[in-house]
Amino acid sequence: MEIKTVGLASDHAGFALKQYVKKYLDEHNIPYKDYGTFTEESCDYPDFGHALAQGIESGEVYPGIGICGSGEGIAMTLNKHQGIRAGLCWIPEVAHLIRQHNNANVLVMPGRFIDNDMAKKIMDEFFSTEFEGGRHERRVKKIPLAPEK
Repeated sequence: MEIKTVGLASDHAGFALKQYVKKYLDEHNIPYKDYGTFTEESCDYPDFGHALAQGIESGEVYPGIGICGSGEGIAMTLNKHQGIRAGLCWIPEVAHLIRQHNNANVLVMPGRFIDNDMAKKIMDEFFSTEFEGGRHERRVKKIPLAPEK
């Protein structure tokens, strides 16, 4: 995967894991832009998920990582955007498949259900897996509401 600058977004429940993600990215010399939240104070995941999605769609960042308590809310928010393919991952095998088969451009993790060690394994897999293309390309093109012809 070609990495530009990784976009990050979380709510309060994902804040601690996002802090670990920043450490991981720093250790791998991967630049990132944090769209928030910036504290553990209660907040609304859509505010930060939409900002991340807009950053990806505009080309400012690629790929993205979104985190909330279950991962579900921020994934739903991100996937409302036509240019986003966000996949929720709790094990490395799922991260592999969302890249290989779905060309996911956002990795979503559940902050309340995985630890830092599992997050590391998931990110390692996500960043190292290439999109397979082929039959999957046709399917990925059908995801947006106005598919490419």
